[in-house]
Amino acid sequence: MVGVNVDSSSDELSSTNNVMIKYMLKQRENHARAQKHDYSHVFRRKTRFEMFRLSAIAMGIEFAYAAETSFVSPILLQIGIDHKHMTMAWGLSPLIGFFVSPFLGSVSDRCHLSFGRRRPIITLLSVGILIGLILVPYGKDLGLLLGDEGYTNGNVTLPLNSNYTIHEGSVAAQMAMDSEDGGFSASKFKFAAILTILGMVLLDFDADTCQTPARTYLLDMCIPEDQPKALTMFTLFAGVGGTIGYAIGGVDWESTNIGSFLGGNIPTVFALVTIIFFFCYLLTVTTFREVPLKLIEQDDMLRPLSAKAIKKELQKNNTNVFYIQENSTMDAQTAAAAAAEKYTVIDRYQGASDTSNGSVIANVSNGHASNGQPQQPPKLSSKAIDITEIDNDDKPVSLKKYLKSIFVMPKSMRILALTNLLCWMCHLTYCLYFTDFVGEAVFHGDPMAAPDSEEAALYEAGVRFGCWGMSIYALSCSVYSMTVEKLMKWFGTKSVYISGILFYGVGMLILGLWPTKWGVLFFSTSAGILYGTIFTMPYILVAKYHAKNCFRVRDGETVPLKQARGLGTDVAIISSMVFVGQLIVSVMVGPVVAWMQTTCAILYLSTILAFFAAISAMFVLYV
Repeated sequence: MVGVNVDSSSDELSSTNNVMIKYMLKQRENHARAQKHDYSHVFRRKTRFEMFRLSAIAMGIEFAYAAETSFVSPILLQIGIDHKHMTMAWGLSPLIGFFVSPFLGSVSDRCHLSFGRRRPIITLLSVGILIGLILVPYGKDLGLLLGDEGYTNGNVTLPLNSNYTIHEGSVAAQMAMDSEDGGFSASKFKFAAILTILGMVLLDFDADTCQTPARTYLLDMCIPEDQPKALTMFTLFAGVGGTIGYAIGGVDWESTNIGSFLGGNIPTVFALVTIIFFFCYLLTVTTFREVPLKLIEQDDMLRPLSAKAIKKELQKNNTNVFYIQENSTMDAQTAAAAAAEKYTVIDRYQGASDTSNGSVIANVSNGHASNGQPQQPPKLSSKAIDITEIDNDDKPVSLKKYLKSIFVMPKSMRILALTNLLCWMCHLTYCLYFTDFVGEAVFHGDPMAAPDSEEAALYEAGVRFGCWGMSIYALSCSVYSMTVEKLMKWFGTKSVYISGILFYGVGMLILGLWPTKWGVLFFSTSAGILYGTIFTMPYILVAKYHAKNCFRVRDGETVPLKQARGLGTDVAIISSMVFVGQLIVSVMVGPVVAWMQTTCAILYLSTILAFFAAISAMFVLYV
């Protein structure tokens, strides 16, 4: 069977369409408000501004990404690190992240700090990002303070100047050529190399990993029906951050007063990005107070509302099935005063019932009506939830069990993780090598040509033009994210997921076959659509798996999952696929390009991976 689509709609856990859930949310909201600290925000709908604040850190992270991808390679080349070792340095972050990111997700699920479960991890990783934003632009200056001699020409030591632009990567090649002739030598930057690589690893790893607790924090703070919209907002602001971030890197700051004051292009860009990121971090972590894990374990009414919680609530005082129906005057009463809400509980069995305080309550015991005759429970409607197979064991789950859940996953999670891995692989081939493709295949430049040659000038012009394509890709990601939710309602989650991947694959194939300037700009939009898909679809599905406690389906019915799984752990597992993808892509791309003798091979490989990802998406469990 190709894929399982249990319920493509999001109405099952909607308080608008299900009065039972509306009642339970209101009950929990009032209970949470009565605590020592007000936690009522966890059980209510969120405004657009609140979703913006929860998503602001995604924008800050993308600012950091833009600065990193724009400037790290030129900096490493300028301090004398060759391409081979630079590639190895880029592999350190995904290697660490693959093992550490899921572990941090498990830790966040079991964090007992009063500050919350997600915000401490976000804070820790944000500190790492800030340190990376300082070490990358100033690593060489700190190295000089620690004893580096700088560039040497005979007996003359020349300290390294930071004031070069993003497009001056040829400076490193010129210095390497001079050193071979007994001229400049970049071998005196030992401390600078160590500090810069350390900053790069911190920045890359922490920026990648911070998205996991940030996204989980957003899901924790939103009720199930708000989660798709919240994830869409998260992706929207990630795209906005990338678009503006690349624009900041493209400005010639040396010709401005602020650039002169801060010391050149690179220090100015990283200073601005640092300020923006810190502001975005504060904006997010101060949005809502988290319910501490200790209170969640002690009080069922403070747990996030899920399908399992709804079923347990029904079973708490009676072992039979109830159907809660809204009183005809409830809306008017709610508008007048929340405390005046009344609900009618209708007996779904045939028999006598008691009427009290405007509510009709079923008087049943052990499946028999009051007349003593056994009754069969009716087939439940879409608003009545079956309460079979309820797990009443709410003992706290140990960290050991959560760590085990990283390696032992249900089939639905394995397929979703594989699909996300393939999506990241085809996307990373675009992100990491696209500007090189434009410089060589579109502008017919040569990165190995002499610095002042026409081929070198064409290559650098192609790199600059490629950056415009990546800016369009980030912008299209933002635009697409605003339409994802509506597309899901119109066509279903499965169709949107698969079509987003296929559109990217077709776009990259056409661009690879006919590499033109207009194609660079136009088909970069397909990369934005794929990025928006990667940022939303897997996490919407994971959130639904947990909200509905549906990880397995057999013969159209949900099979209860005995294994304890944490939302933070599963989000981290899905997010960690970017690390695996980066490692695999870094190993694959070089031999493929060498074999085909053209950088168009990058797009051909991306196309093949995209089609495999689309096939894998057909087998994903859609609930």
